[in-house]
Amino acid sequence: MIDTIDKANRSLLMANVKGKNTAPELLVRKRLHRLGFRFALHDKKLSGRPDLVLPRHQAVVFVHGCFWHRHSSCAYATTPATRAEFWFDKFQKNVERDARNISKLKEQGWRVFVVWECGLKHEPEKILKKLARGIKQKRCEGLELPETPSKPMK
Repeated sequence: MIDTIDKANRSLLMANVKGKNTAPELLVRKRLHRLGFRFALHDKKLSGRPDLVLPRHQAVVFVHGCFWHRHSSCAYATTPATRAEFWFDKFQKNVERDARNISKLKEQGWRVFVVWECGLKHEPEKILKKLARGIKQKRCEGLELPETPSKPMK
């Protein structure tokens, strides 16, 4: 499949893809703040610069986009048809980096929560309630929300 947008415009479009303050991230932040949680954002001192850091609860939250972070079996984790090898390598590096960062954070005693974009699209209240409960439970080691991959939209 040939790209219908010229190289300069494609570059502009890709440059506008946000890494911080995305809609899913803002949704999680607003809900947790409303529930009384206080957190820091994108702490540069921690591996992977987690989206939210809750020092009082020794917890961090990553809000992952299914496309960039490759939520397995998710309908949103599509692969572009052009330059497939480039995208495969890029996605593979993202997944490996995420795993390394999570491992380092756990070694440092942090509880790691990963919230997936698809869960927030389909069941935001359920996911956010589960996240809040998990953060409050001191014994919980963290979790991935949703735990099962999303079903493709019809």
